[in-house]
Amino acid sequence: MHKILFKLSLLMVVCCLTTSMYGQKAAKNKADRDTDNWRYEIQCVNVSSDGSYVIKIFSYSKNKNVAIEQSKKNAVHGVIFRGIPQSDVGCVKQPPLARHPNLEEKNRDFFKSFFSENGDYQKFITLTTDGAVAAGDRFKIGKNEYKIGVIVSVNIAGLRKHLESAGIIKGLSSGF
Repeated sequence: MHKILFKLSLLMVVCCLTTSMYGQKAAKNKADRDTDNWRYEIQCVNVSSDGSYVIKIFSYSKNKNVAIEQSKKNAVHGVIFRGIPQSDVGCVKQPPLARHPNLEEKNRDFFKSFFSENGDYQKFITLTTDGAVAAGDRFKIGKNEYKIGVIVSVNIAGLRKHLESAGIIKGLSSGF
């Protein structure tokens, strides 16, 4: 009888772990699908002297946690492809690192790897509030979607150097 109870308990634990891991993987897949849409907004918060920008990135998703994770990718994507808008807090408008309009399409394989789950984009970001979202930065949009604002620091100098060394963008000294 004890062996049967033990085996049933073990089976329940395995099922629960599998379900939990599946749920996490499904959330990651959802984040990747949401990220493919690149739906976000950027606001500059601060400029640091080390070549980093502190930005607030608003991401959209049906899952709040997915939106927070997605904000990291969106912040780096914004710096590369959209630039950073001017703000009231002393941030000067920054053009995107990519000067060519179809650079992302032209280097699809590079960016697919770069923005993958364990991609290199992670080397250039820091969540300044450890992923905590202020009450005023969490909005429910419609029936089942959230707009979540997260403050992220992006090492633009390091990101530029990485993209230049990979041959994705030209160096500042190479001209136009």
